[in-house]
Amino acid sequence: MPDPLFELDPAALAERLAAAGERPYRAKQIMEWVYRHGAASFEDMSNLSKPLRQRLSEQFTLYAARTLRRLVSGDGTIKLLLAWPDGETSECVLIPDGERRTGCISSQVGCPVGCRFCASGLGGLRRNLTTGEIVEQVLHLSREARAGGGRLSHIVFMGTGEPLANYDAVLAAVRTINAPWGPNIGARKITISTVGLPKQIRRLAGEGLQLNLALLLHAPTDELRQELIPWARGISLEELAKACEHYFSVTGREITLEYLLLGGVNDRRTHAEQLARFARRFRCNVNLIRYNPVAELPYERPTGESAAAFQHGLRERGVNSHLRTSRGLDIEAACGQLRRRVEESLSAAAGQAAIGPAEALPNGGVRIREEEPTA
Repeated sequence: MPDPLFELDPAALAERLAAAGERPYRAKQIMEWVYRHGAASFEDMSNLSKPLRQRLSEQFTLYAARTLRRLVSGDGTIKLLLAWPDGETSECVLIPDGERRTGCISSQVGCPVGCRFCASGLGGLRRNLTTGEIVEQVLHLSREARAGGGRLSHIVFMGTGEPLANYDAVLAAVRTINAPWGPNIGARKITISTVGLPKQIRRLAGEGLQLNLALLLHAPTDELRQELIPWARGISLEELAKACEHYFSVTGREITLEYLLLGGVNDRRTHAEQLARFARRFRCNVNLIRYNPVAELPYERPTGESAAAFQHGLRERGVNSHLRTSRGLDIEAACGQLRRRVEESLSAAAGQAAIGPAEALPNGGVRIREEEPTA
Protein backbone atom coordinates (compact mmCIF):
# COMPACT_ATOMS: atom_id res chain seq x y z
CA MET A 1 0.00 0.00 0.00
CA PRO A 2 1.42 3.47 -0.90
CA ASP A 3 2.81 5.54 1.98
CA PRO A 4 1.35 8.99 2.79
CA LEU A 5 3.69 11.64 1.40
CA PHE A 6 2.46 14.18 3.97
CA GLU A 7 4.09 12.10 6.72
CA LEU A 8 7.57 12.85 5.33
CA ASP A 9 9.95 15.79 5.55
CA PRO A 10 12.42 16.56 2.71
CA ALA A 11 15.26 14.56 4.30
CA ALA A 12 13.12 11.44 4.72
CA LEU A 13 11.78 11.77 1.17
CA ALA A 14 15.28 12.28 -0.25
CA GLU A 15 16.42 9.12 1.52
CA ARG A 16 13.53 7.15 0.04
CA LEU A 17 14.24 8.51 -3.43
CA ALA A 18 17.98 7.78 -3.17
CA ALA A 19 17.23 4.19 -2.18
CA ALA A 20 15.21 3.89 -5.41
CA GLY A 21 18.09 5.29 -7.50
CA GLU A 22 16.73 8.83 -7.83
CA ARG A 23 18.68 12.04 -7.24
CA PRO A 24 17.96 13.40 -3.72
CA TYR A 25 17.29 16.92 -5.07
CA ARG A 26 14.06 15.57 -6.50
CA ALA A 27 12.68 15.69 -2.94
CA LYS A 28 12.88 19.49 -2.95
CA GLN A 29 11.08 19.66 -6.29
CA ILE A 30 8.31 17.39 -5.05
CA MET A 31 7.84 19.36 -1.84
CA GLU A 32 7.64 22.60 -3.82
CA TRP A 33 4.95 21.12 -6.03
CA VAL A 34 2.93 19.97 -3.04
CA TYR A 35 3.29 22.92 -0.67
CA ARG A 36 3.99 25.87 -2.98
CA HIS A 37 2.02 25.04 -6.11
CA GLY A 38 -0.79 22.97 -4.58
CA ALA A 39 -0.33 19.98 -6.88
CA ALA A 40 -3.32 17.65 -6.59
CA SER A 41 -1.49 14.65 -8.05
CA PHE A 42 1.97 13.54 -9.13
CA GLU A 43 0.86 14.00 -12.73
CA ASP A 44 0.78 17.76 -12.12
CA MET A 45 4.55 17.78 -11.45
CA SER A 46 5.56 18.66 -14.97
CA ASN A 47 9.33 19.03 -14.38
CA LEU A 48 9.57 15.39 -13.29
CA SER A 49 9.93 12.64 -15.88
CA LYS A 50 6.87 10.57 -16.66
CA PRO A 51 8.48 7.33 -15.35
CA LEU A 52 9.31 9.06 -12.06
CA ARG A 53 5.79 10.40 -11.72
CA GLN A 54 4.49 6.89 -12.28
CA ARG A 55 6.81 5.42 -9.64
CA LEU A 56 5.85 8.14 -7.17
CA SER A 57 2.14 7.40 -7.66
CA GLU A 58 2.85 3.73 -6.97
CA GLN A 59 4.92 4.40 -3.83
CA PHE A 60 3.15 7.37 -2.25
CA THR A 61 -0.30 8.78 -1.63
CA LEU A 62 -0.95 12.50 -1.88
CA TYR A 63 -4.57 13.27 -0.99
CA ALA A 64 -6.04 10.26 0.79
CA ALA A 65 -9.38 11.86 1.72
CA ARG A 66 -12.28 12.80 -0.48
CA THR A 67 -14.62 15.67 0.26
CA LEU A 68 -17.89 14.12 1.36
CA ARG A 69 -19.59 17.44 2.05
CA ARG A 70 -18.65 21.05 1.33
CA LEU A 71 -20.85 23.70 2.93
CA VAL A 72 -20.54 27.44 2.36
CA SER A 73 -21.98 29.96 4.81
CA GLY A 74 -23.38 33.36 3.97
CA ASP A 75 -20.50 34.87 5.98
CA GLY A 76 -17.93 33.11 3.77
CA THR A 77 -17.07 30.30 6.19
CA ILE A 78 -16.42 26.99 4.42
CA LYS A 79 -16.80 23.64 6.17
CA LEU A 80 -15.46 20.40 4.71
CA LEU A 81 -16.35 16.90 5.83
CA LEU A 82 -13.50 14.64 4.74
CA ALA A 83 -13.89 10.87 4.32
CA TRP A 84 -10.74 8.81 4.94
CA PRO A 85 -9.97 5.44 3.27
CA ASP A 86 -10.99 3.48 6.39
CA GLY A 87 -14.47 5.02 6.26
CA GLU A 88 -13.95 7.46 9.14
CA THR A 89 -14.68 11.15 8.71
CA SER A 90 -13.40 14.43 10.13
CA GLU A 91 -14.20 18.11 9.74
CA CYS A 92 -12.15 21.20 9.00
CA VAL A 93 -13.26 24.80 8.54
CA LEU A 94 -11.94 27.85 6.67
CA ILE A 95 -12.87 31.14 8.35
CA PRO A 96 -12.27 34.37 6.39
CA ASP A 97 -11.88 37.67 8.22
CA GLY A 98 -10.68 40.54 6.04
CA GLU A 99 -7.28 39.54 4.66
CA ARG A 100 -6.94 36.81 7.27
CA ARG A 101 -7.81 33.18 6.46
CA THR A 102 -7.92 30.85 9.45
CA GLY A 103 -8.02 27.07 9.16
CA CYS A 104 -9.71 25.21 12.02
CA ILE A 105 -8.25 21.70 12.12
CA SER A 106 -9.31 18.45 13.79
CA SER A 107 -6.82 16.22 15.61
CA GLN A 108 -8.96 13.13 16.24
CA VAL A 109 -11.94 11.26 14.82
CA GLY A 110 -14.48 11.89 17.54
CA CYS A 111 -13.36 13.11 20.93
CA PRO A 112 -12.56 11.42 24.26
CA VAL A 113 -13.28 14.48 26.41
CA GLY A 114 -17.08 14.24 26.29
CA CYS A 115 -17.94 17.88 27.05
CA ARG A 116 -21.65 17.86 27.88
CA PHE A 117 -22.42 20.70 25.45
CA CYS A 118 -20.41 19.49 22.43
CA ALA A 119 -21.44 17.38 19.43
CA SER A 120 -17.88 16.11 18.93
CA GLY A 121 -17.92 13.78 21.90
CA LEU A 122 -21.42 12.34 21.51
CA GLY A 123 -20.02 9.25 19.77
CA GLY A 124 -16.81 9.07 21.78
CA LEU A 125 -13.29 8.71 20.36
CA ARG A 126 -12.94 6.59 17.23
CA ARG A 127 -9.23 7.06 16.57
CA ASN A 128 -6.42 9.57 16.37
CA LEU A 129 -5.72 11.34 13.11
CA THR A 130 -2.24 10.73 11.74
CA THR A 131 0.32 13.44 11.06
CA GLY A 132 -0.38 13.10 7.34
CA GLU A 133 -4.14 13.42 7.82
CA ILE A 134 -3.71 16.55 9.93
CA VAL A 135 -1.43 18.11 7.30
CA GLU A 136 -3.83 17.11 4.55
CA GLN A 137 -6.63 19.11 6.19
CA VAL A 138 -4.40 22.18 6.04
CA LEU A 139 -3.78 21.63 2.34
CA HIS A 140 -7.48 21.18 1.57
CA LEU A 141 -8.20 24.50 3.28
CA SER A 142 -5.20 26.14 1.60
CA ARG A 143 -6.69 25.22 -1.78
CA GLU A 144 -10.03 26.70 -0.71
CA ALA A 145 -8.30 29.92 0.36
CA ARG A 146 -6.44 30.21 -2.95
CA ALA A 147 -9.63 29.56 -4.90
CA GLY A 148 -11.15 32.54 -3.10
CA GLY A 149 -8.20 34.78 -3.93
CA GLY A 150 -6.53 34.60 -0.50
CA ARG A 151 -3.90 32.66 1.39
CA LEU A 152 -4.27 30.43 4.44
CA SER A 153 -2.62 32.55 7.12
CA HIS A 154 -3.52 31.08 10.52
CA ILE A 155 -4.15 27.61 11.95
CA VAL A 156 -6.14 26.76 15.07
CA PHE A 157 -6.36 23.23 16.45
CA MET A 158 -9.91 23.83 17.63
CA GLY A 159 -11.75 21.25 15.56
CA THR A 160 -12.80 17.81 16.74
CA GLY A 161 -10.59 16.11 19.30
CA GLU A 162 -8.14 16.99 22.06
CA PRO A 163 -4.84 17.91 20.35
CA LEU A 164 -2.67 17.21 23.39
CA ALA A 165 -4.13 13.69 23.66
CA ASN A 166 -2.66 13.04 20.19
CA TYR A 167 0.53 14.88 21.07
CA ASP A 168 3.18 13.30 18.83
CA ALA A 169 1.12 13.40 15.63
CA VAL A 170 -0.05 16.97 16.27
CA LEU A 171 3.46 18.28 17.00
CA ALA A 172 4.89 16.56 13.93
CA ALA A 173 2.12 18.16 11.85
CA VAL A 174 2.80 21.56 13.44
CA ARG A 175 6.47 21.33 12.46
CA THR A 176 5.47 20.58 8.86
CA ILE A 177 2.91 23.41 8.83
CA ASN A 178 5.54 25.79 10.22
CA ALA A 179 8.43 24.59 8.02
CA PRO A 180 9.84 26.88 5.27
CA TRP A 181 9.54 23.91 2.89
CA GLY A 182 5.93 23.30 3.99
CA PRO A 183 2.94 25.65 4.23
CA ASN A 184 5.34 28.03 6.05
CA ILE A 185 2.77 29.39 8.52
CA GLY A 186 4.52 31.15 11.39
CA ALA A 187 4.40 29.49 14.82
CA ARG A 188 2.86 32.65 16.28
CA LYS A 189 -0.04 32.14 13.88
CA ILE A 190 -0.67 28.57 15.06
CA THR A 191 -2.86 27.94 18.10
CA ILE A 192 -3.13 24.71 20.07
CA SER A 193 -6.32 24.51 22.10
CA THR A 194 -6.68 22.10 24.97
CA VAL A 195 -9.25 21.21 27.58
CA GLY A 196 -6.29 21.23 29.94
CA LEU A 197 -3.68 18.48 30.28
CA PRO A 198 -1.03 19.94 32.62
CA LYS A 199 1.79 17.49 31.80
CA GLN A 200 1.37 18.01 28.07
CA ILE A 201 1.15 21.79 28.49
CA ARG A 202 4.50 21.74 30.28
CA ARG A 203 5.94 19.48 27.57
CA LEU A 204 4.67 21.83 24.87
CA ALA A 205 6.46 24.72 26.59
CA GLY A 206 9.78 22.93 25.99
CA GLU A 207 9.31 22.33 22.25
CA GLY A 208 11.07 25.56 21.26
CA LEU A 209 8.06 26.78 19.28
CA GLN A 210 6.35 30.14 19.75
CA LEU A 211 2.90 28.59 19.58
CA ASN A 212 -0.24 30.15 20.98
CA LEU A 213 -1.91 28.13 23.74
CA ALA A 214 -5.66 28.30 24.27
CA LEU A 215 -7.18 26.75 27.37
CA LEU A 216 -10.80 25.67 26.94
CA LEU A 217 -11.94 26.71 30.40
CA HIS A 218 -15.73 27.09 30.08
CA ALA A 219 -16.31 27.29 33.85
CA PRO A 220 -14.69 29.33 36.64
CA THR A 221 -14.99 26.72 39.45
CA ASP A 222 -13.91 23.10 39.76
CA GLU A 223 -17.43 22.01 40.62
CA LEU A 224 -19.10 23.50 37.54
CA ARG A 225 -16.21 22.57 35.25
CA GLN A 226 -16.33 18.94 36.35
CA GLU A 227 -20.06 18.92 35.64
CA LEU A 228 -19.57 20.26 32.11
CA ILE A 229 -16.28 18.51 31.24
CA PRO A 230 -15.89 14.91 32.50
CA TRP A 231 -12.11 14.93 31.91
CA ALA A 232 -11.79 17.80 34.36
CA ARG A 233 -12.65 15.53 37.28
CA GLY A 234 -9.00 14.61 37.73
CA ILE A 235 -7.54 18.03 36.94
CA SER A 236 -8.07 21.02 39.19
CA LEU A 237 -8.09 24.66 38.13
CA GLU A 238 -5.09 25.13 40.44
CA GLU A 239 -3.08 22.58 38.41
CA LEU A 240 -4.11 24.25 35.16
CA ALA A 241 -3.17 27.70 36.44
CA LYS A 242 0.31 26.49 37.40
CA ALA A 243 0.80 24.78 34.01
CA CYS A 244 -0.25 27.97 32.21
CA GLU A 245 2.06 30.05 34.38
CA HIS A 246 4.89 27.69 33.40
CA TYR A 247 4.01 27.94 29.69
CA PHE A 248 4.07 31.72 29.82
CA SER A 249 7.33 31.85 31.80
CA VAL A 250 9.10 29.59 29.27
CA THR A 251 7.66 30.89 25.99
CA GLY A 252 6.61 34.44 26.83
CA ARG A 253 3.37 33.72 24.96
CA GLU A 254 0.14 35.05 26.46
CA ILE A 255 -2.47 32.38 27.18
CA THR A 256 -5.97 32.60 25.74
CA LEU A 257 -8.83 31.40 27.91
CA GLU A 258 -11.69 30.16 25.74
CA TYR A 259 -14.99 30.48 27.57
CA LEU A 260 -18.17 29.16 25.95
CA LEU A 261 -21.20 31.01 27.27
CA LEU A 262 -24.10 28.65 27.96
CA GLY A 263 -27.37 30.45 28.62
CA GLY A 264 -28.27 30.27 32.32
CA VAL A 265 -25.44 27.84 33.12
CA ASN A 266 -22.12 29.69 33.30
CA ASP A 267 -22.97 33.23 32.23
CA ARG A 268 -24.08 34.88 35.46
CA ARG A 269 -22.41 37.86 37.10
CA THR A 270 -21.03 35.61 39.85
CA HIS A 271 -19.34 33.48 37.19
CA ALA A 272 -17.72 36.58 35.67
CA GLU A 273 -16.35 37.54 39.09
CA GLN A 274 -14.94 34.02 39.62
CA LEU A 275 -13.46 33.91 36.12
CA ALA A 276 -11.78 37.28 36.65
CA ARG A 277 -10.05 35.96 39.79
CA PHE A 278 -8.70 32.96 37.85
CA ALA A 279 -7.63 35.05 34.84
CA ARG A 280 -5.66 37.52 36.93
CA ARG A 281 -3.26 34.76 38.05
CA PHE A 282 -1.21 34.87 34.84
CA ARG A 283 -0.85 36.81 31.58
CA CYS A 284 -3.92 35.98 29.52
CA ASN A 285 -6.87 37.25 27.59
CA VAL A 286 -10.38 35.79 27.54
CA ASN A 287 -12.30 34.87 24.40
CA LEU A 288 -16.04 34.69 25.02
CA ILE A 289 -18.05 32.57 22.58
CA ARG A 290 -21.82 32.30 22.49
CA TYR A 291 -22.94 28.68 22.27
CA ASN A 292 -23.93 27.21 18.89
CA PRO A 293 -26.93 24.99 19.79
CA VAL A 294 -26.84 21.23 19.16
CA ALA A 295 -30.27 19.67 18.63
CA GLU A 296 -29.67 16.65 20.87
CA LEU A 297 -28.36 18.69 23.80
CA PRO A 298 -30.25 20.81 26.36
CA TYR A 299 -28.03 23.91 26.37
CA GLU A 300 -29.13 27.27 24.99
CA ARG A 301 -27.40 30.17 23.28
CA PRO A 302 -27.29 33.22 25.57
CA THR A 303 -28.68 36.52 24.40
CA GLY A 304 -26.40 39.19 23.04
CA GLU A 305 -27.25 41.40 26.01
CA SER A 306 -26.27 38.80 28.61
CA ALA A 307 -23.01 38.06 26.75
CA ALA A 308 -22.16 41.77 26.66
CA ALA A 309 -22.93 42.08 30.38
CA PHE A 310 -20.61 39.15 31.13
CA GLN A 311 -17.83 40.77 29.11
CA HIS A 312 -18.38 44.05 30.96
CA GLY A 313 -18.08 42.19 34.26
CA LEU A 314 -14.63 40.94 33.24
CA ARG A 315 -13.41 44.27 31.88
CA GLU A 316 -14.43 46.22 34.97
CA ARG A 317 -12.20 43.83 36.93
CA GLY A 318 -9.22 44.49 34.67
CA VAL A 319 -9.44 41.35 32.51
CA ASN A 320 -8.82 41.74 28.78
CA SER A 321 -11.72 40.01 27.03
CA HIS A 322 -13.28 39.77 23.58
CA LEU A 323 -16.73 38.64 22.52
CA ARG A 324 -16.12 36.55 19.45
CA THR A 325 -18.50 36.81 16.51
CA SER A 326 -20.17 33.47 15.82
CA ARG A 327 -19.39 32.12 12.38
CA GLY A 328 -21.08 29.51 10.20
CA LEU A 329 -24.26 29.07 12.23
CA ASP A 330 -26.13 28.26 9.01
CA ILE A 331 -23.77 25.41 8.10
CA GLU A 332 -23.46 23.69 11.50
CA ALA A 333 -19.93 25.01 11.99
CA ALA A 334 -19.75 24.00 15.66
CA CYS A 335 -17.38 21.07 16.21
CA GLY A 336 -18.79 17.71 15.19
CA GLN A 337 -22.26 18.84 14.10
CA LEU A 338 -21.93 18.14 10.37
CA ARG A 339 -20.07 14.86 10.89
CA ARG A 340 -22.72 13.62 13.31
CA ARG A 341 -25.62 14.59 11.05
CA VAL A 342 -24.07 12.84 8.04
CA GLU A 343 -23.30 9.70 10.06
CA GLU A 344 -26.88 9.58 11.30
CA SER A 345 -28.26 9.92 7.78
CA LEU A 346 -25.95 7.17 6.53
CA SER A 347 -26.95 4.95 9.42
CA ALA A 348 -30.63 5.54 8.62
CA ALA A 349 -29.92 4.54 5.04
CA ALA A 350 -28.18 1.28 6.04
CA GLY A 351 -28.58 -1.40 3.40
CA GLN A 352 -28.64 1.11 0.58
CA ALA A 353 -25.74 1.80 -1.79
CA ALA A 354 -22.41 2.84 -0.28
CA ILE A 355 -21.35 6.47 -0.38
CA GLY A 356 -20.77 7.46 -3.99
CA PRO A 357 -18.22 9.79 -5.54
CA ALA A 358 -17.04 12.92 -3.80
CA GLU A 359 -19.66 15.65 -3.61
CA ALA A 360 -19.57 19.42 -3.26
CA LEU A 361 -22.84 20.65 -1.82
CA PRO A 362 -22.90 24.40 -1.10
CA ASN A 363 -25.93 25.26 1.01
CA GLY A 364 -26.99 28.19 -1.09
CA GLY A 365 -25.21 30.85 0.95
CA VAL A 366 -27.84 31.47 3.62
CA ARG A 367 -27.17 34.88 5.08
CA ILE A 368 -26.47 35.14 8.81
CA ARG A 369 -28.01 38.11 10.58
CA GLU A 370 -25.43 39.84 12.76
CA GLU A 371 -26.56 39.61 16.38
CA GLU A 372 -23.40 40.44 18.31
CA PRO A 373 -23.61 43.65 20.35
CA THR A 374 -20.82 46.15 20.34
CA ALA A 375 -19.08 46.60 23.66
